[in-house]
Amino acid sequence: MTEKLYYENSYIQRFEAEVLACEKQEDYYEIVLDKTAFFPEGGGQSADRGFLNGIPVSDAREKNGIVYHITSQPIHPGTSVLGEIDFKERFSKMQQHTGEHIISGIVHRRFGWHNVGFHLGSEIVTMDFDGALNADELADIEYQANEIAFSNRKVEISYPAKEDLEKLEYRSKIEIEGQVRIVTIPGVDVCACCAPHVNYTGEIGMIKIVDAQKYKGGTRVSMLCGFRALHDYRTKERNINQISVVLSAKPDLSAEAVLRQKEELQHDKDRMIYFQGKYIEEKAGRIPDGGDGHIGMLLFEEDLDSGMMRKYVNLSVGKTDGISGCFVGDDQNGYRYVLGSEILDVRSISGEMNRDLDGKGGGKPGMVQGSVNGTKEQILNVMKRVLADSKTERK
Repeated sequence: MTEKLYYENSYIQRFEAEVLACEKQEDYYEIVLDKTAFFPEGGGQSADRGFLNGIPVSDAREKNGIVYHITSQPIHPGTSVLGEIDFKERFSKMQQHTGEHIISGIVHRRFGWHNVGFHLGSEIVTMDFDGALNADELADIEYQANEIAFSNRKVEISYPAKEDLEKLEYRSKIEIEGQVRIVTIPGVDVCACCAPHVNYTGEIGMIKIVDAQKYKGGTRVSMLCGFRALHDYRTKERNINQISVVLSAKPDLSAEAVLRQKEELQHDKDRMIYFQGKYIEEKAGRIPDGGDGHIGMLLFEEDLDSGMMRKYVNLSVGKTDGISGCFVGDDQNGYRYVLGSEILDVRSISGEMNRDLDGKGGGKPGMVQGSVNGTKEQILNVMKRVLADSKTERK
């Protein structure tokens, strides 16, 4: 079995070891050392990364007590190696994982909910609790978690004997065989866990709940700690400052300014649609019964609301024996369209346009809608051809 230095000291960044085995597996190598500070994937936490004699270690996996270091190059058995942990990443994971213990411990003690799913990703930490938590409860949990972090409590690691373990109340998501490692944060949490943690809760830094949603009858909580929380704060602060400049509002009033802007935009949109409706009614009202020509009544516009496109077709379709259609766009970027007819099956025209002009769409015999990447001239040519073929078939 590999001697696991990360259990002795989770702050080890460099260590010396001897290569015991090196096996090629498809496009990578599995290297076994007599001892290692690389934490393998486990307990919802991804493995450490780093180097062995300068060779990148992309992953570490444990099988039957042996840790396998994943590399792209071999290292021959018997070689002495210098192992180096990516400690910036490791310490971030230690912050997140210890913060998770605090959150889960508070939730369990106050509400009785269990953490039934935990994932420590490269960007976010998620915890799945088997009960409901509302916004006020989560805000209180977050505040209490930070109070505990700032109280700088000692994170205690122990390996209780079997008879002592049977008397101990502790959290555990799975059944554990063999020696159980207990992580205790006094007054907060007692949990079986194999991962590295910080020595004192003060090293976690700020604990921030950034999201919560209903999940499988319970609550999925997303959290950031320490430097990740700082990065998240800086990102949001930068965004808020940019928004406040654009809207000429103080940062703490930017949300109100955004809501006002949204209301103004909706008002302008409503007015635009109103006038577009009047325009469409006027255009459709000018159409003489019978339409103009063998194609029908087609309207080409650069900009028009989708609802107004359908409105034009509905108003004009009864005035022509051909096609009523509305096309919105331009020759360079293509067109959105709505086609209708009381006599013809417009799906055939839509299908031909989609095939010839790299389009998509469909609908019912009397009305279709979609988009094409052609010019006005190409659209008209397709429609003339299809309508001519249709008249020939009817004869």
